[in-house]
Amino acid sequence: MAIRLVHPTSQVFPSVPRATKKMATSYRSVLIVHPWTKKARMVSSDGYSCLHTTKVGEQTPGLLGDNKEVNENERESMTLQQIKERLEKAVQGINRGIFGVPSAKKSEIHGLVELLESQNPTPNPTLSLDKVGGRWELVYSTITILGSKRTKLGLRDFISLGAFFQNIDVSKGKAVNVIKFNVRGLNLLNGQLTIEASFGIASKSRVDIKYDSSTITPDQLLNMFQKNYDLLLGIFNPEGWLEITYVDDNLRIGRDDNGNIFLLKRPEDENLKD
Repeated sequence: MAIRLVHPTSQVFPSVPRATKKMATSYRSVLIVHPWTKKARMVSSDGYSCLHTTKVGEQTPGLLGDNKEVNENERESMTLQQIKERLEKAVQGINRGIFGVPSAKKSEIHGLVELLESQNPTPNPTLSLDKVGGRWELVYSTITILGSKRTKLGLRDFISLGAFFQNIDVSKGKAVNVIKFNVRGLNLLNGQLTIEASFGIASKSRVDIKYDSSTITPDQLLNMFQKNYDLLLGIFNPEGWLEITYVDDNLRIGRDDNGNIFLLKRPEDENLKD
């Protein structure tokens, strides 16, 4: 599992060529709104920006309550704890996003993620690896298993996903990702995919990750995945780099080189056996 946590890439407006000559022509203007800053500008139908900008409110269900207009000042007034509580509520009931998330829900989650990232209490996480080490549980990711991939892996009918855990050993530079599976119809057979990887510090916030090995246990589960093992491993293979964009005592956010987002929390019982 790619529990790899790029600084959030800001969406920007396309550059607009500067007019070199005024032309007498009729046009209509439209309002373009930046999705996160909520700043807006008028753009004419001929592609040129109008001379003024304004801020607009937007109906953002779930972010600060249904049907409540949200503006930039209200976002900035939210405390760190309030953002975390709303994010925890937002990711409930979506099975970590692994089988897709409605666009409105996804926008809500990503907006809250960006708010947290802007208030990261550990701006140089690789200089404070004690906060990163230990056991984590995945609660949300933009990695998805959809369509034919889900069908081939049997995750639509008789195999279901259990918990996703990551154990980080800072002293050894090792990360072990564990994905649990449950098989229906075989006396509730339980098994797991274990992926081991090594990591090294690349910058004050980034680590490079190298895949080491993987195993599936027990043998019955391995036999079920054998034909599509490369597909399964390709989904969760952590190799690449990971930007740690937020970390505190119980929550961690990261973005990888494929643009995926990973949200992890400390499990209530860190001693829980695999």
